[in-house]
Amino acid sequence: IPFFRSQGGLKGVARSMPTSGAVDLVAKDMNFDLFETPTGWKYFGNLMDSKAIYKQTDYTPFICGEESFGTGSDHVREKDGVWAVMAWLSILASVNTPGQPLVTVEDVVKKHWAKYGRNYYCRWDFEGMDKPKATAMMDKMRADTGANTGRTVGKYTIAKADDFTYVDPVDGSVAKQQGIRFLMADGSRVIFRLSGTAGSGATVRMYIEQYEPKIIDLVTSEALEELVKVALELCDIKGFLGTETPTVIT
Repeated sequence: IPFFRSQGGLKGVARSMPTSGAVDLVAKDMNFDLFETPTGWKYFGNLMDSKAIYKQTDYTPFICGEESFGTGSDHVREKDGVWAVMAWLSILASVNTPGQPLVTVEDVVKKHWAKYGRNYYCRWDFEGMDKPKATAMMDKMRADTGANTGRTVGKYTIAKADDFTYVDPVDGSVAKQQGIRFLMADGSRVIFRLSGTAGSGATVRMYIEQYEPKIIDLVTSEALEELVKVALELCDIKGFLGTETPTVIT
């Protein structure tokens, strides 16, 4: 990407907490500052303005993104798809040479997986839920975080269960109750979040992620099948909803 080359490369990257942790592996390998923020573009904005407005550590050049495909940077603060498309076009232009076989997006992604491993990832949206029942389900998981830490469910051991809290490194503000996390000992994650941007009723978003360092050619639904079952057991959505049937989007 020309801008980053002209600035000597990236300094910092950020993702929202529910977003796949694939970027974490790259940040560690390339020594970037890495931030895991709550969902919401304002947290990225603070990081991008850390020097210009807050006179603190300069994290730019900077890339940030959310699992809904919103991606942007400090020099083009766009989050609805155009930035991502232009970034991919820049990447493809840099890896293709006239007269040589075409290098595709798939080629680039598979090369990345071969080096860093693959983060199998999906999101389930339970839409149109009764809001009191959805809130009760979230509250129960929140109350049980201590009891669930160390618990084994199926082949997974929950290394840590918590309710994500973020302390902004720029302005010191604190954001609490940003999502229930089940962090597995093998690096897998299950996240539940009550969305504030859905339509009628309540929407609970369930995020499933499993990291595989070597096995990179599985179908995502098959790779995550067992972890999805564990997630549904942890939230007990059927127990809370009874006969109510929400719309499920994956």
